[in-house]
Amino acid sequence: MFSFQVFDHPISRAFQNRFSTQYRCYSVSMLAGPNDRSDVEKGGKIIMPPSALDHLSRLNITYPMLFKLTNKNSDRMTHCGVLEFVADEGICYLPHWMMQNLLLEEGGLVQVESVNLMVATYSKFQPQSPDFLDITNPKAVLENALRNFACLTTGDVIAINYNEKIYELRVMETKPDKAVSIIECDMNVDFDAPLGYKEPERQPQHQEEPTEGEDHSSYADMDTGFRAFTGSGNRLDGKTKGIEPSPAPLDPSDIKRGIPNYDFKIGRITFIRNSKPQPKKFVDDDDAVNKFIAFSGEGQSLRKKGRKP
Repeated sequence: MFSFQVFDHPISRAFQNRFSTQYRCYSVSMLAGPNDRSDVEKGGKIIMPPSALDHLSRLNITYPMLFKLTNKNSDRMTHCGVLEFVADEGICYLPHWMMQNLLLEEGGLVQVESVNLMVATYSKFQPQSPDFLDITNPKAVLENALRNFACLTTGDVIAINYNEKIYELRVMETKPDKAVSIIECDMNVDFDAPLGYKEPERQPQHQEEPTEGEDHSSYADMDTGFRAFTGSGNRLDGKTKGIEPSPAPLDPSDIKRGIPNYDFKIGRITFIRNSKPQPKKFVDDDDAVNKFIAFSGEGQSLRKKGRKP
């Protein structure tokens, strides 16, 4: 009798606990059924057949289930989660933006492998259109949209739906790895300048220098608003002779023109008061003596002193 001893190598156990298979992929619009599955297009999860769930349940895999999708023809790959196991056998349904990243056509072959990803701590996005700046709070919109995603991959262009409009964002950077899981994580989000965005040019402000010998006669023709005693009068006899007033010419010296502050500096506010402080007057000693003192006068009496009645 011969006996054989089988060694349980850790590498062989790793391959046994790994899910890897090929499917023909289609977009969600090809999914048969009366229900509208547009929710799949708003996230980063796919729909797989029931046989995949049966196979995954027999493996000692970690949850949540995350997968690596690879297009071997174009050598493009991305990562995703799974939404449901209701697809036909041999078929999986992907969001349209995911098929564009993988350069896949309807019915193309995609390799699906189970993976373990690190939890995300930082991610940076670049909007693909300046229209993304029209959103009032882009971080809150992105945070709400990422709830339908399971993971992010550096280099992917994801699509989010907001206010009946689709915005595309490229994943520029992810930490601590190029592919990270964003399920129940505390992730810092940053934005890069949108593609094709140009900052508005600032026009320099030119300050006009004062000119000496300026002619003020032109200000006499300006409309100065209300002028007193310039109306027409009425006579009691009804005649109109001599009631039309002849307005007096306006003297240029009567026009009060402000004096510009030539020492003005941008970002500095200066308050100029019209009233000037009065100089203190020094009182001489002689003036102090002659200064008025209340109730210091001499009184008079109707009754003369030294006279007896």
